[in-house]
Amino acid sequence: MSLARGILRGAAAGAAGTTALNAVTYLDMAVRGRPASSAPQTAVRTIAGKLGVLIPDDDETAENRVAGLGPMLGILTGIGVGMVLGAARGTGWRPALPLSAAIAALGAMVGSDLPMTGLGISDARHWSLADWLSDAVPHVVFGLVAAAVAAATDPAD
Repeated sequence: MSLARGILRGAAAGAAGTTALNAVTYLDMAVRGRPASSAPQTAVRTIAGKLGVLIPDDDETAENRVAGLGPMLGILTGIGVGMVLGAARGTGWRPALPLSAAIAALGAMVGSDLPMTGLGISDARHWSLADWLSDAVPHVVFGLVAAAVAAATDPAD
């Protein structure tokens, strides 16, 4: 498999994993009655502020733009992690599904949580067990789905 094809397959795997992560997150919100995280929107505002970019329009429309851009950060992270996974598979790295899933899950957690920490939005050192589970479980599901799709789309050896 070529590297380019691996990256494309990985992007698809990352998109599938992101969809699964979002489904688990929304199910958790519905079951526990918890609100959506405001961290993605806070990240958009923080990044825009650091870059000196004004989010245009009146307050309500600007907030709607932020509400749309926030989840895009997660989608980009998931697809990006999938692309890295696909690139590795494209070079011949084909670990067992549990290892591939664990690495993808960890990559997605680091890819989403580390920037939030760096931006001063969240600090996992102060999370409760429920906070950790709300973060870890969807990322584990991401890893399982992304790794399974990546493996399933490998060309026959």
